[in-house]
Amino acid sequence: MSCRHCSAPLETTFIDLGVAPPSNAYLSKADLSRPEARYPLRIKVCHHCWLVQTQDFVGAETCFDANYAYFSSTSTTWCDHAAEYADMIVERLGLSRDNFVVEIASNDGYLLRNFVARGIPCLGIEPTASTAKAAEMAGVTTRQAFFGMALARRLADEGHRADLIIGNNVFAHVPDINDFAHGLAILLKPGGTVTLEFPSLRILIEQTLFDTLYHEHFSYLSLSAVDRIFRAVGLRVWDVEEYATHGGSLRVYGCHGDDPRSTSDRVPAMLAAEDAAGLHTRDAYRGFQGRAERIRDGLRSFLEAERASGRLVAAYGAAAKGNTLLNFAGIAPELLPYVCDAAASKQGLFLPGSRIPILPPERLQSDPPDTVLILAWNLAAEIKSQLSSRLPPATRYVVAVPRLADV
Repeated sequence: MSCRHCSAPLETTFIDLGVAPPSNAYLSKADLSRPEARYPLRIKVCHHCWLVQTQDFVGAETCFDANYAYFSSTSTTWCDHAAEYADMIVERLGLSRDNFVVEIASNDGYLLRNFVARGIPCLGIEPTASTAKAAEMAGVTTRQAFFGMALARRLADEGHRADLIIGNNVFAHVPDINDFAHGLAILLKPGGTVTLEFPSLRILIEQTLFDTLYHEHFSYLSLSAVDRIFRAVGLRVWDVEEYATHGGSLRVYGCHGDDPRSTSDRVPAMLAAEDAAGLHTRDAYRGFQGRAERIRDGLRSFLEAERASGRLVAAYGAAAKGNTLLNFAGIAPELLPYVCDAAASKQGLFLPGSRIPILPPERLQSDPPDTVLILAWNLAAEIKSQLSSRLPPATRYVVAVPRLADV
């Protein structure tokens, strides 16, 4: 395989997580009697442009199909983050009813509904039928499609170039990252702004957040890699911010290369921090496999000890990251009998690979566990707050990543 940005040969494996199904390929009861598609989950490092990327085995259509079950609005934390972003960006860019906003991978309209409420014209682009339908029902005009150069040209030809393009946790999800970036440049008006949010590669490595690696994430991004990709298509990063979302994320602000806006001091500072962390050397990527294996082994030992002591452990949060963790650790229902999730779209299904049943949160009250393993650790505070009033005070709450710890 060649690098999906610069086409250099990929010679180094960052981590090998074995063979697993796509992390959002939830199973119905009927699916349990059928063979389950599984693919190698290997992450490679390009030593030329330093883009970290999933080895090609799974196409986007497999990961983001009509039965896609992730709905952003399920999380109040994420909805609050979206509302705060809308407040900030409207003020910072001076957006009004005379502007046009496009969000790529708009999911169920969780973010654009904030622009609709302000009367700012907007369009969501979302490939999954389930979430696109929910967005339309919420009043967010949505085009069901994958984004790239072809769609960007059609929209531009229709007179729909954007003053603001938003992409939250989508840049890492596209197999052809160059085509996507070209699409941004085509769709963006002169003087317009692109904002992209994605998990920080530097923080991922520092915190050993290996469970955020899965087939749906085709790339793992640093600011330096994004800066290089942007420059290749005539865009420029003019600001960057770091957020705690997803364990540690970056929000980059982009514009056309000839835009007169000056570059924020935060951009060279973040590039220097990445360089200091060794992201442009092989050393930064060594040892990650061993650290992930120690977390894996620690989780198995913990669950086995809980079972031996007669303590019931249930999981909460049927998240993609949880599926990476459970499949890498080989966890099955005998160690973790069920997982609860507030998303109705997942309830009654089974986790891919581990085949652990997904139940509504009410199950925790009818069959109280001694310990709750929070798989969506990035939402641990929100989840514990929701559950503490439902479960006995002695209930223990733990996360496994970045280390086994009580919440």
